[in-house]
Amino acid sequence: MPEPSKAVLITGCSSGIGRASALRLSRGGWIVYATARRPETLSELADAGCHTLALDVTDEQSMLAAVDQIESAHGALGVLINNAGYSQSGAIETVPLEAVRRQFETNVFRLVRLTQLVLPKMRAQRWGKIVNVGSMGGRLSFPGAGHYHASKYALEAISDALRFELRGFGIDVVLLEPGLITTEFGDAATSSMTELSGPAEDPYAHFNATVGAVTKGAYDGPMRHLGGGPDRVAKVIERAISRRRPPARITITPSAKMLITTRRLLSDRAWDASMRRQFPPPH
Repeated sequence: MPEPSKAVLITGCSSGIGRASALRLSRGGWIVYATARRPETLSELADAGCHTLALDVTDEQSMLAAVDQIESAHGALGVLINNAGYSQSGAIETVPLEAVRRQFETNVFRLVRLTQLVLPKMRAQRWGKIVNVGSMGGRLSFPGAGHYHASKYALEAISDALRFELRGFGIDVVLLEPGLITTEFGDAATSSMTELSGPAEDPYAHFNATVGAVTKGAYDGPMRHLGGGPDRVAKVIERAISRRRPPARITITPSAKMLITTRRLLSDRAWDASMRRQFPPPH
């Protein structure tokens, strides 16, 4: 049997974790295919030795074309890093259902579809790594971000099932649970709040505004010291895909470890009480 492919496909490489991972893995000798909806944002990665491709995870033909190009060159994909995703903030009642669908389309459904596309040839070579970039938000929920947390809870379940289903084919599934990562993600999360501005009598107006302010403060204030930069996640990814038997679940940053442990230890009532100290309950 020929040597398995070591080609790596990373989604969402225009910034943040995707960009840092592409740079790190390329420098480490991996064959990296860095992708984004707008390939013109990937010039730095191309200069660093990455192959760059246009890939819109919400577009079936775009995904098919990218996978076909890699498989034509290497026979199969060796590592898939599902990184593309974003946060939709806002009280459950105030977020339009179309926005909720877009959140799940990007964070869940298209991630599953891209994984389905690469698996047949990955299975045939009897080797591969699927890395799903989840969040500590898959283990706890903050008020005002229920839809985002729901998408990350879904990724936890999908990763657990995939890990069992693929182990017999020599494919490992690794779920990452980063905490606060200082990227443009925070800006995107707070900007989603501006779309929800309603009339002054809106009972959620003050709540949604506070959620936006708290989210921005987490990225700009003292809490950032319990987080880390995107290269911290990139290092974990490099270590995981280089191991024969990587961990199934990796929690990253002190903020994630602290909050996941706190949530596990607190009752629902105690957790809600701690949330009320940060967020004004709508009334």
